Amino acid sequence: MPTIYLDNAATTPLREEVLDAMTPFLGEDWGNPSSVHRRGVAAREAIDRTRAKVARAVGAQPARVIFTSGGTEANNLAMRGLSWRGAQRQGAIWIGPTEHASIRACAVALAEEGFSIEHGQLDPSGSLDLNDCEERLSSETVLVSQMLVSNEFGSIYPVDCLAGLARAKAPEAAVHADAIQALGKLHLSLSQLGVDSLSLSAHKIGGPQGIGALVLARDLPLRPLVFGGGQERGLRSGTENVAAIVGFGRAVELAVEEQGAALESMKVLRKQLVEGLQKIGEIECLEPGDEEMQQPGILSLVVPGAPAEVWLHHLDSRGVVVSVGSACQANKKEISPVLLAAGLTAGQARQVLRVSLSGQTTSDEISTTLGVLGELVKELASL
Repeated sequence: MPTIYLDNAATTPLREEVLDAMTPFLGEDWGNPSSVHRRGVAAREAIDRTRAKVARAVGAQPARVIFTSGGTEANNLAMRGLSWRGAQRQGAIWIGPTEHASIRACAVALAEEGFSIEHGQLDPSGSLDLNDCEERLSSETVLVSQMLVSNEFGSIYPVDCLAGLARAKAPEAAVHADAIQALGKLHLSLSQLGVDSLSLSAHKIGGPQGIGALVLARDLPLRPLVFGGGQERGLRSGTENVAAIVGFGRAVELAVEEQGAALESMKVLRKQLVEGLQKIGEIECLEPGDEEMQQPGILSLVVPGAPAEVWLHHLDSRGVVVSVGSACQANKKEISPVLLAAGLTAGQARQVLRVSLSGQTTSDEISTTLGVLGELVKELASL
């Protein structure tokens, strides 16, 4: 049975072009980048080429790209590294209301170490409440962290405005942006966003799992998480995963090249999906915030009757792959705090399915999905 894959916000298939770029470094080009002989030099040069590609994609200097094991480590390195930078005293940390678990859990750990945590709010329309942000930021704030694109709603948050508020209200604070769902979907520029760092992940754009990056806008006394041989400017020790890094670079190239076409395609498909769901009835589309401030590839749905997990399994059995919120949260079988922050009740949160598109999703796949959803409305709505 053919599979219609609509869970691209969780991970994307490894692109053939990316695998082709990686393959030599899984075989004959196996040198350690820290070695000074020709195999090591070749590996080092491959990493440096990728560092330059990632830097160009976000308007950064190559030396300020730090490769990590993925988005979670990049977010942790930003949270802990920037909070404890230099001889920084413990102060207040402000985090957005819909942050990924890698930010929220790290904030809990930092609270246990003496930092106070401030949580942002959404306004009634579902956008970031900047008035509340302004009230909570102060000279005591040492770090501000806000995702650029919600991994559950696709909402695009005004990180640039928040960064401006932070400069005015908390001039000593570092500003971090989780841009993992934005790469390949939005134009990314560190200077335009006004942030000190942003996190990226390869497997959201057709790259390999297990590789990401923290990109710095300026030199900061960042405290490392991992100690050892001093790789990645001493900020992320350990022998580099050359093949994955090279794959990341190729995925970034493709994502940037195809961004315009992919966005237009996803906008058309999103409209097709929303209009089809309106004809079916019963299923509600969650679109908090201004429509213009939505990443079109992510759409959350409130399904009737049976819990969303039941819908997921029925869809999966019919060859349609979606998710119940973020993959990290679904694995824990807990109610997503992001959905609760958006004003849903616990009951409503258990009814939410997430559909996430890619530039490779087709109109025929959306038509088939709508047909399957229509069938399931009749089967499951009464449960």
